[in-house]
Amino acid sequence: QVQLVESGGGLVQPGGSLRLSCAASGSIFSITAVVWYRQVPGKQREWVGNIISDGTTDYADSMKGRCTISRGNAKNTVYLQIDGLGPEDTAVYLCRANVRIADGGPVTIHWGQGTQVTVSS
Repeated sequence: QVQLVESGGGLVQPGGSLRLSCAASGSIFSITAVVWYRQVPGKQREWVGNIISDGTTDYADSMKGRCTISRGNAKNTVYLQIDGLGPEDTAVYLCRANVRIADGGPVTIHWGQGTQVTVSS
């Protein structure tokens, strides 16, 4: 069993920054990728960016230049730092991990519950 927990969301003023965490635990041999999304009620889930096992990152065009995804010192933790937040960034931010639970085994997909980010003065 694999669990993903996001944290770090909250209320932030326009122009501020946040660092969100995605912590994976359970039966994990390796994580091949962690992907961040955000969801606004009534809208399609939006891809924010991702990091793969070799550390390579990729970001949505709307996030480039103000978004950084990195791996933490704690095992199986990934961070999403967003700077220059605006009201349009208000959303639930979710992480998805592609996990291999055994050497040579299949990759399975796991989601966290999300963390709310609200940008407002």
